[in-house]
Amino acid sequence: MSRGVLVLVFLLAACTSAPPFAASPSTDPPTATSPTTTTTTTAAVTTTVTTTTRFTPPPAGNPDGGVPVPPEAAAADTSHPTRVIGDGTPAGCTSQAVVAAVAAGGVITFECGPEPVTITMTVTAQVRNDAVPEVVLDGGGLVTLSGAGQRRILYQNTCDEALGITTSHCQDQDHPRLIIQNLTLADGNAAGAAEGGGAVFVRGGRVKVVNSTFLRNRCGATGPDLGGAGLRVLSQSAGRPVFVVGSTFEGGTCANGGALSSIGVSWVVLNSLLRNNSATGDGANPARPGTPGGGSGGAVYADGNAFTVRIAGSVLEDNKANEGGGAVFFVSNDRSGTLAVESSTLRRNPSAGFETPGYRGIFFLGAAEPVVTGSTIR
Repeated sequence: MSRGVLVLVFLLAACTSAPPFAASPSTDPPTATSPTTTTTTTAAVTTTVTTTTRFTPPPAGNPDGGVPVPPEAAAADTSHPTRVIGDGTPAGCTSQAVVAAVAAGGVITFECGPEPVTITMTVTAQVRNDAVPEVVLDGGGLVTLSGAGQRRILYQNTCDEALGITTSHCQDQDHPRLIIQNLTLADGNAAGAAEGGGAVFVRGGRVKVVNSTFLRNRCGATGPDLGGAGLRVLSQSAGRPVFVVGSTFEGGTCANGGALSSIGVSWVVLNSLLRNNSATGDGANPARPGTPGGGSGGAVYADGNAFTVRIAGSVLEDNKANEGGGAVFFVSNDRSGTLAVESSTLRRNPSAGFETPGYRGIFFLGAAEPVVTGSTIR
């Protein structure tokens, strides 16, 4: 074979060979916003190319949930916002802008560009009691507020004098009314706070969550009287419930209530997904001698006297509790409270300590027994 033919055969082989770093296509969604850098070096030139994979959370809530949503639980109208965060670019959407907008109140939307964006909070955004009565925070499905694993993301407390006392009965007033919608809250941390509320803490007024996602939030790992890695609520105006609609709580960890936690507060959880949350405490409530306490309500922890919890069109799965109620811990101290589970699925929610016989993943002390209709509990 001539030298020219040898060269031609070599070139054809090089062109038809698979590239050395070829990878099979993946159907897994991206899990983080992360730059990928590829460096190619020859004898004379070094070329670096950087690409970015943007993190887009999956749609919030239980896609198979079809329970009707009452008007009171629907998303707020944001077609005429009071204030807009951003100038159309990611650079214009800052922690400082979020903090200022939340303090001022009103209907708040974002203009951060057409792609998903994460705003890392450098301080906690606080709802003021003496601003406008309603605070709507709407991320348009593109915005993530991150506590960076260092701080709580949102705080509302009608009894906090630093936020302006507006009535003589701070525990029961109809404002502020915080509405969180079309937003992701990730990596909040209230580990040093006495009450909990890793992403959001609310005392008084009202709070509602619609079409939102809570990811990897956490609060104190042990203790009998703290909870709510995603959302902790201690009182609501006129005993009205907290609505959680079409939302996801995933990967939360706290002493009690890996997703939701409350004392004396009613809940209505509709068409939502609570998954892979954990109650990490040890010793229950009140704490057994020699223990730090906590460990109940892998997903939901509800305590108090007269209150109700309704879970409908929702999935609670793979949550766990070191003590009672891998899915739901419900204790009505005066035995007047009621728990209803409708058109829902509760599965693989282990309770390492105790649960109510016949209701896997649930510990219940209240009026009669839990009312379960059209649901699977296993």
